[in-house]
Order: sequence, then structure tokens, then C-alpha cells
Amino acid sequence: MTQRTRMKFCGLVRDEDVRVATGLGVDAIGLVFYSRSSRLLSLDEARYLRRLIPSWVTVVGLFVDAEPAQVRDYSSRIGLDVIQFHGNESPETCKSSLLPEQPYWRAVRMQGPNDLLTSTVDHANAEAYLLDAYTKGFGGSGKGFDWSWVPSQHQWPLIVSGGLDSTNVGKAIECLQPVAVDVSSGIQSEPRKKDLNRMEAFVAAVVAADAQVLKRNA
Repeated sequence: MTQRTRMKFCGLVRDEDVRVATGLGVDAIGLVFYSRSSRLLSLDEARYLRRLIPSWVTVVGLFVDAEPAQVRDYSSRIGLDVIQFHGNESPETCKSSLLPEQPYWRAVRMQGPNDLLTSTVDHANAEAYLLDAYTKGFGGSGKGFDWSWVPSQHQWPLIVSGGLDSTNVGKAIECLQPVAVDVSSGIQSEPRKKDLNRMEAFVAAVVAADAQVLKRNA
């Protein structure tokens, strides 16, 4: 059975970009709470954006080695549906950072073929594994990783990130069969401003790739 590829737009900070993203039918929006990110949101900014996002769009909070109490506080006060742990958090830290029944995604900073397997073992309770390139920072670099590091017959719920844009997201879907794709730099004109044409082109590329998969499997 073929499942369409979900889409997450990450690092949104402007209300107009949130409205465009939800209008284009994205499935999730990522809000960044990493202090060194150019896309950092304050608590008040995030609460304002959250009110613009309809209930059928998942709101993901991205944290990097934050204190569990802060993650829980932000989750409660903003209304975050999912937590994306993008740092070096242990499974115990992830668990203690969540509200009751709240799921989390484990970001895997890919340096080699063993990184994904290690994360799936260590973070067996994660709802999904978000694959990103390893850089000195934590995500949002626009860099990709070697897709051959992902086993072709995997059965993990993968969210592919890292250097995606409208020109290569179709190939990522074909090669990695993810449940979702995640984009930030690939749809922006500058770090705190997304680009309408790039957002539209990305969505169109994902829809086209899914259509090709459906046609091939028919």
C-alpha cells in the first residue's frame, strides 16, 4: 500500500510564511528553540504563531540539549504536538522532557552508516528518526548526507532532512522511502524569511514524486 509523503516546513518565524505553508497543505511546521539558531523564536513569538496554525497541522518544537523543565514548560504554554530532539540528549533526558503521552522525534546527525542503527536502538521509543547532515551546528545548514548510508529495505519511520529543495526531494523520496521530508534552508530567501516560489516548488516536487511512485506500483 502506497502512502503519500508528509511534509514538514521548519524554521518558520513570520506569520505570512505560516499562512502560506498551511495553505499549501504541509503536514507539520517546525518552531525552533535553539539559542544559536538564526531562526530562534521567543516564547511569545511562538505562542503567536501557534494560534495561526490549524489543528490538522502538527506543530513540532525543535530543541537542542535544553533543560527538560524548559521543554515541558514550552510544550504546555505553546501547545507543541511533538518534540524534535536535535542535540545529544540521552533517551532518559528525552523521556523526562515530554508531557504525558507526547511523542518525540530523534534527530540523527549522519556521519556514517552506523548512526541510524545506533539511534534506533538507543531511542527505541522515538516515534520517528529525522536524518540530517552532521555539521558543527545542529540542523538548518542546508548540507546533505550520503543517502547510501540508509539501508534500502529499512522499516523505520524516517523523516529525511539535510540539503533538500525542489530539485532533489523527489530523488530522496525514491531512494529512501521516508514517511516525511523536512525542509528549511531549501525554501528560504534569507534565514528568517521563506520564499513563496520555493515553497510552492517544493510541495509540487513532493506531489510529483509520490505520483511517480504510485504509477510505478500500480
